[in-house]
Amino acid sequence: MKLLLDAALRSCRHLYLFIITFFTLLCLTISSQMEMFALGVLSNNGADFFILFSKENSRDVVALEQVQEKWDLIDKDHTGLITKQQATSFIAQKSEGNPLSWMLAKVKQKLRLSHNIKALILVLISVAIFKAIWLFASRYTTQLLAIRVSRDLRQQYFEHIQSLPMSFYQQHNIGSLSARVVGDAGQIATSINSWLTNYLQTPFTIITCLSMCFYLSWRLSLVIFFGVPLIIIPIVFLARRVKRVSRQLQKNQESFANILIEFLAGIQTVKIFSMEGFSLRKYKEQNERMAVLESKTAKYGLLTRPILHAITTLCLACVVLFGLYTIGMSLSQLIVFCGMLQLVYEPVKKFADENGNIQRGIVAAERMFEVLHIKPDIQDHPDATELTGFFDSIEFDKVWFRYQGDWILKDISFTVRKGETVAIIGPTGAGKSTIVQLMPRLYDIQQGEVRIDGKPLKAYTQKSLREHIAFVSQKPFLFCDTISANIAFGCPFTSQEIEEAAKKAHAEEFIVRLPDQYETILAESGQNLSGGQQQRLAIARALVKKAPILILDEATSALDSISEMYIKDAIINLKGEITQIIIAHRLSTIEHADKIIYLSQGAKIAEGTKEQLLENCPEFRRMWEVHYNLEKTPEESLS
Repeated sequence: MKLLLDAALRSCRHLYLFIITFFTLLCLTISSQMEMFALGVLSNNGADFFILFSKENSRDVVALEQVQEKWDLIDKDHTGLITKQQATSFIAQKSEGNPLSWMLAKVKQKLRLSHNIKALILVLISVAIFKAIWLFASRYTTQLLAIRVSRDLRQQYFEHIQSLPMSFYQQHNIGSLSARVVGDAGQIATSINSWLTNYLQTPFTIITCLSMCFYLSWRLSLVIFFGVPLIIIPIVFLARRVKRVSRQLQKNQESFANILIEFLAGIQTVKIFSMEGFSLRKYKEQNERMAVLESKTAKYGLLTRPILHAITTLCLACVVLFGLYTIGMSLSQLIVFCGMLQLVYEPVKKFADENGNIQRGIVAAERMFEVLHIKPDIQDHPDATELTGFFDSIEFDKVWFRYQGDWILKDISFTVRKGETVAIIGPTGAGKSTIVQLMPRLYDIQQGEVRIDGKPLKAYTQKSLREHIAFVSQKPFLFCDTISANIAFGCPFTSQEIEEAAKKAHAEEFIVRLPDQYETILAESGQNLSGGQQQRLAIARALVKKAPILILDEATSALDSISEMYIKDAIINLKGEITQIIIAHRLSTIEHADKIIYLSQGAKIAEGTKEQLLENCPEFRRMWEVHYNLEKTPEESLS
């Protein structure tokens, strides 16, 4: 429950709306009570003969002496006639009359409603308008609160997950994260409305209406004590099961979303391998499981209302019978009393439905706050300064890096001078990509130190450090926007700068053939472009940044030979202007490198120029020979 309040009050702006919403709910309750009382006034068609002349403890029989005794008290002018107004005034003054009878009589007397139909209609219309105003106000403010809470939760969630390290994304899948930001935020907001109703409006309604009921007739109100335990027991019993099933359902929804996203992302592979049946079976398993859990949720949620309806109907029937035949209440009095009692029972009946919603919201809040409470492992040091430029070198000094217990890098040391082009190569899993991901502090090392211009990376703020690094990964990220916006990537570059970068990346040659050229809207993930075209846009994005350090992680893997040649020429033309760190399996793209570092199983095997490695590193020589399809001599094979 505390998590729901934390979610609602995470922003101070929500507190004011929270209070306003609570106030409108209270006014709605008061207007409902006024409506019940107005119905009582409307149904009170005058003084009842037995109420007027009988004794309080004997309302079934009236003797002639009783009529004669009270006649003169009512007919003070001795006209021999009694008007409704005189009878109503007399009942209002009777000490033995019950409070409700006295109240109804006083209202009719003050407002002169007995013969004034216009006044009666005006009162009823006023009450109806008053309730309509607060009904709209309460529903609008509760909806507005839900919308704003949901909006801010989604915003805070997205801001927070962007601050988390890459290790977080390796532990969570996209389906799970997207389900929490979309589904859970909405469920939390809806549950906050239910919480307002159940724990603020309902207690106020019950206390005020029960107080009124006991004031009107304490004997008739005792029936409530028999009905309340019968209502509370099923609510508590079913609420526990709703919470448990909701937790299982939301976990299954995550798995369901994951499977859907995975198969949609790999639809090409599914079709090529004719595995539609396999994907359908996996999808069907999760779908059936979710249907079972949804059925349980529906059963527990829908079972509550019929049980409570039967109990409340029985209680109301007892009230009517007891009030009419034992206490002798009039019809108008019973209407007001039963109306007040209904105002008590209705929120109690809804309590179970709203409580089920609250339990689902608590589960959603637990899941969302599970992520929101994760503190980023990589944070700026309090004394971190801005990196204002790259002037000397990048140094890896005895760097060790471990992920999930396995050492990925082992005692790595090397130096990259400003303006150098350094290639990092080696077999798959050697740790090449890990090295370049350590430079922008996507991960932090366990041992050793990485320095820029003699200072460790932690001495700089993450933002300023990453602003000095342009990164092109093997899988380019393109979003649904124009080509120009994808290259600029949120930065205020001019059209000229964007076009120059596209020319250097040899992307302009296909951009100008598109219908809207640089204003062409890309499909999701750039699907209306080939892999090579997507990669060239990613390279253009890196070049337009004009960062002093350029990292290419298998950036030319998706390019054809001609495009690779163009990119290779572009990289060569940048030599000396910027510092380049290149990871590539195609050795043709690293021939121009000033230095090549060969890795194997997380350790540095050799470092030097191409010629030095061909002479001193057998592993590199074999890779080179395989790449260029050279025939090996027996002597070379033995080496």
